[in-house]
Amino acid sequence: MTSLDEDLAAALLAHDATVATAESCTAGLVAGRIADRPGSSAYLIGGFVTYANRAKTEEVGVAADVLDRVGAVSEEVAVAMAQGARARLGTTYGLSTTGVAGPDGGTPQKPVGRVHIAVVSADRTWHRRLQLDGDRAQVRADTVTEVLRLLLEAVATG
Repeated sequence: MTSLDEDLAAALLAHDATVATAESCTAGLVAGRIADRPGSSAYLIGGFVTYANRAKTEEVGVAADVLDRVGAVSEEVAVAMAQGARARLGTTYGLSTTGVAGPDGGTPQKPVGRVHIAVVSADRTWHRRLQLDGDRAQVRADTVTEVLRLLLEAVATG
């Protein structure tokens, strides 16, 4: 664990905040990293691995027409995933990851390494579009770190 993990845990505990995850390209790595810290059950309520579009729709309520219109790797879908996770598990924050980890699947519009992350609360949304370098494992690992940084920012600015 890094100081990011410790800082995030301390911030969540200090604000009595809870978290739900909805993950596509990271497929559970975010929830796993949060859960690596002893005592994380005080703030990690649960999560969804929504790798396929069908799972995004059925598990966290992303509208099929949004997926059809903008595709899974988009700000709109990242935000909808985070909102759905938060709503379904009744948490303070919902967070999400969706992207192209590679090595295949990229397009000129959405190249390998393109990732959208989002954090939502009851009244605010934080989003980042990332363009990450490296192989599949590196893109996924960097996505986890970036969404945890975004969550820490969200908790700190509330």
